[in-house]
Amino acid sequence: MAMLASAARPDDASRVLGEAIARIARFWNLSNAQTGAILGLSAPTVSRLRAGQWRLERGSKPFELAQHLLRLFRSLDSWLGQDDAAARSWLATPNLDLGDAPIALIASVRGLLRTADYVDALRARV
Repeated sequence: MAMLASAARPDDASRVLGEAIARIARFWNLSNAQTGAILGLSAPTVSRLRAGQWRLERGSKPFELAQHLLRLFRSLDSWLGQDDAAARSWLATPNLDLGDAPIALIASVRGLLRTADYVDALRARV
């Protein structure tokens, strides 16, 4: 019985992460092309992901990037008190520390990780 539970787990992780990414894209008003640029996927693939017709493959680069996007979302959501409008505004506003608007930066792996680290550091201030 334990083998059956562990066998279903990777599929659940892909489904749950895909649903989370679809919600993030909706909350932040990200187009399929923008979401695809962040995850390294085509816009049509993101469309299928958002519709639940395609899943991220565990261990793949898009899966890992989706995890980092989720990390950024959770950190930003916590820091801004679950205010989606404030998050969209923060993402679109040029940031002197980061050197550009975060929404432009997160389309690259380095920018996504740097932005997530930056928000984590802001949250950690005492």
